[in-house]
Amino acid sequence: MTREARRAPEARVRWFGLWDSYFVICYLVTTGLVFTSAVPQTARLIAIGALTLIVPWYAGIGRPLMLRHESDRRNGFFVGGLFVLFGLATAVDLTSAFALFAIVPMLMMSLAVRPAVVAAVLGNLLPVTMLWLQGGATAPLMLFVLLASLLGIALSVLLGLWIKRVVRQNREHAELIEELRRNREQVARLSHQAGISAERERLAREIHDTLAQSLTSIISLVQAADAEVEDAPAVARKHLALVGRMATESLAEARAFVADRTPASLRESSLAQALRRQADGLAAQTGLLARFTVEGDERPLPMAVNVVLLRAAQEAGTNVRKHADARAVDLVLRYGEGQVGLRVTDDGKGFDATEAERGAAEAVPDGGGSGDEDSGFGLRGMAARVAEIGGVLSVVSRRGAGTAVEVKVPLDGAAERPSGPSAPRPGTAGRLTEAADDGGLG
Repeated sequence: MTREARRAPEARVRWFGLWDSYFVICYLVTTGLVFTSAVPQTARLIAIGALTLIVPWYAGIGRPLMLRHESDRRNGFFVGGLFVLFGLATAVDLTSAFALFAIVPMLMMSLAVRPAVVAAVLGNLLPVTMLWLQGGATAPLMLFVLLASLLGIALSVLLGLWIKRVVRQNREHAELIEELRRNREQVARLSHQAGISAERERLAREIHDTLAQSLTSIISLVQAADAEVEDAPAVARKHLALVGRMATESLAEARAFVADRTPASLRESSLAQALRRQADGLAAQTGLLARFTVEGDERPLPMAVNVVLLRAAQEAGTNVRKHADARAVDLVLRYGEGQVGLRVTDDGKGFDATEAERGAAEAVPDGGGSGDEDSGFGLRGMAARVAEIGGVLSVVSRRGAGTAVEVKVPLDGAAERPSGPSAPRPGTAGRLTEAADDGGLG
């Protein structure tokens, strides 16, 4: 239980502790006045006995009812017994009327507002009624007791309304604390679920961009080696060597993303070197003419930017290999003023950008060179990575005119942008536009 959840009952018990102290003081003062009154000793003993019985009557029945803040027949039973004991004490000794300072608050805390006010008025009229029934009282004494009763009625009503307000506010405070506790538990549960979802998304992207693509390439190379093992064993051995190298790299990548560390290909080399190896590997696996160039002055980049650009190149290369049916692919790493960009173009069959955009939004296969067979996850995952560091992803294509994928990342503050569960999520898979030329980027 949280501290706020414990505070409500503790505050209620502490408030009743103060009230209990007040009740004890009223009892001691009233019994002390009765003990020194001028009535016969037997009357004093009866009055003190009746007042003393009010104590266990309150502790055993009244106090639990007041703490419960509910009203039923037991409340009326408690009030009736209270009136009997108070009436008996007042009948034998009028000094017992001082007990009203404790009885009126008890009435207010035991009954609803209107019944409590009526009971308080009757309680204040009880002493003057007893005095009138006994007879023999002088007119000035009767007037004094009547005025005292009227003043007591006014004070009782004001005190009762104040007590009701305090009790109501205390109950509302407890309800607010309980609601706050439930809201905090819900927020904690939703945050935990969001963290799990974000981690699952991260692992899914890493598996898709590394292991899944590598396994696809390994399967293709093994099939190629099997086809060449008899007629061209040297070519088959070359394919198998590539399989071994890719398996080793994939194992290193798997260990890196499980530990959430820097990708193995970037750990001991620059981004340009990693992209050059990516182009060389694509050429070796597919026989494509893969060219890599660097434009601008090469400089160190934040690791988050390096990872996103490398993963974008891997995804674009996979799409070219699987969908484009191209002869050549160009990878261009551009260092500009305040930004860095990666552009991957191919001369393949291209695709319909409108259909790809709709497919990405509906989480269906992209088709063409825009995505893969995993329900559009490749393009959406690439867009999510780019958006996390504040970049922009553009995919431009036209049927029969090739495809161009470009990522632009601003460098001001890119290193400080969040890349975990709190990072912003893109609303679409990227910006897909139909090219006005033969595959260039506008």
